[in-house]
Parts: sequence; C-alpha cells; structure tokens
Amino acid sequence: MLKDSATDSLYGAPAGFEHDAFVHGSDEEFVRRAATFVRVGLAAGEEIVAVLSPGRTADLRDALGPDQDQVRFADMTVAGGNPARLIPFWRAVLEQAARPVRALSEAAYAGRSDAEYAEVELHEALSDIAFATDPSFRLQCVYEASVGIDPTATHAGAEALAEKAFRTALDDVPDRAERWEFGPGELSQVRQWLSGQASSHGVSRDRLEDLSLALHEVCTNSIRFGGGRGTLAVWIASGALICDVTDRGRIDNLLVGRVLPPLDGLGGRGVWLANQLCDLAQLRSGDDFTQVRLHTRLR
Repeated sequence: MLKDSATDSLYGAPAGFEHDAFVHGSDEEFVRRAATFVRVGLAAGEEIVAVLSPGRTADLRDALGPDQDQVRFADMTVAGGNPARLIPFWRAVLEQAARPVRALSEAAYAGRSDAEYAEVELHEALSDIAFATDPSFRLQCVYEASVGIDPTATHAGAEALAEKAFRTALDDVPDRAERWEFGPGELSQVRQWLSGQASSHGVSRDRLEDLSLALHEVCTNSIRFGGGRGTLAVWIASGALICDVTDRGRIDNLLVGRVLPPLDGLGGRGVWLANQLCDLAQLRSGDDFTQVRLHTRLR
C-alpha cells in the first residue's frame, strides 16, 4: 500500500539536487499538481521539461493553455521505455540548458511490465547518485496511485537502496529456459543459436539484428572481464524474448550503461549499447557475479 505521506512532495536529495515525487489518485489531481509545479517554474524563469505518457501530456497541455508553448514535452514511452535511458536523457537536457531546469517525469506510467517497474525503481534511486552535484536541477516524479508503487524509498537520498538493488541478483531463470555455456571461441555459435531461437518465436529481422549485436557485446564483456566464460539462458515471458547472461565478474560502477563511457575507456560500452538496442536491459552485479538480462518484445 502507498504511505499517506507519499501524496506529498518528498525532499532531501544531496548537494542541491531536488528529487521529489507525488502520487495522484485522479486525472484532476494530476492536472492540478502538475500545472502548479510548471507555473511556479515559469514564474521563476526556469526551463521546464515534461516527460510524460501521451495521455498525461494531453491533459497537462490542456490545463496550461498558452503556457504550454513554454514547456518542452517528450513522450516517456519513447524516451524512457527502457528506464536506463533516462539518466542520459536528463544529462543531455542539463548540458544544453542555459537556466535552472524544472522537470516532470512519469517513468512509472501505467501498463509497464513487472520487470520495467523494477528498473524504474532502480533508476529513481540511481538518479540521486547521477545528479548529486547538479544544484540547478529539480526533478518531480509523477506516480499514479493504481500502479501501486510507493516512491518514498526511491527519492530523497536513496543511494543505499540503489547499492542494495544493484548488488542483488534478479529472479531465477525458469527451468524451461534454453541454456548455453560459452567461451572465447564460441561467440559466433552463440549468435547463430540465438538467431534460430528468435526466428522460431517471430522476432523480426531488424529486431534480431539489434538483439544479436547487444548480446555479442554483453557476452564479449563476460569473456574479457567475467572470468573468460559465461552462461546464456533464453526464454519467452510477458510477450518478450529474454536473454540472460551471467558470469563471475564484478562491476563496481552503479551507473555503468547509463553514462556514455569514454572512447579510450575499458568496459561499459557493451552495456551502454545494449540499453540503446533492447526494449529493456537489466544489470546486477555482486561480489562473485554479474548478470545482464536483455528483453526484446515479440512483434
């Protein structure tokens, strides 16, 4: 259940970054609170960015009237369909802004899968780390009460939660999954095997090419940084083809895959690329494991 306090704004993120949230129980409440938030920012001369689901965007535009022209809108189902793309999205906004940024975000929009909601919660917690030194950024997250997520734990200083979530393995691979153990000389065979699996389940050629490239990068990371070998498991769930890669490595950087690594840097680019190519990419890493789970919707 949602805590009563979750309907109020939440404050306290470190070093000036204001990361709060509100939960709304009706369209009218959303419009009232979101429009007030925007108009306060406009009056202060701030740059306003609203990344919402299409329905919420339409409601807020109607409420703002002529003021809507002063707001930059983006479709959350595109910009943040994979929640791991949101930190780089906001980083780009901040780098381009000439004024303080006041933003609305609806990452936990209704209709997401359980895996997507889990990644939204991790994203929210990681945001306190990613933007801790950005005092000119205020991010207010919008939650529909029917979604059933309490944002009090993932806002206002959630670094410990981010660490715990990142270090905890995802739910177990189902028994029905097909498995493949791979090493340095088997990456081409892995791609051929995946191609057969994906084709049999109706994955389009374009989507298969994206998934194959992402999987190749992730498996290469396992060989380079995860002890030279890894395990690939593939199965179908919730209308998606899921590829799970595990190895014996450890990743220390909680923001890997969410911050573009330097061209001359070691590691990180494979996970970044997977986040751009897949509908969802989940990453967890502890003392003796790294797990990357790629989701590609069947179409």
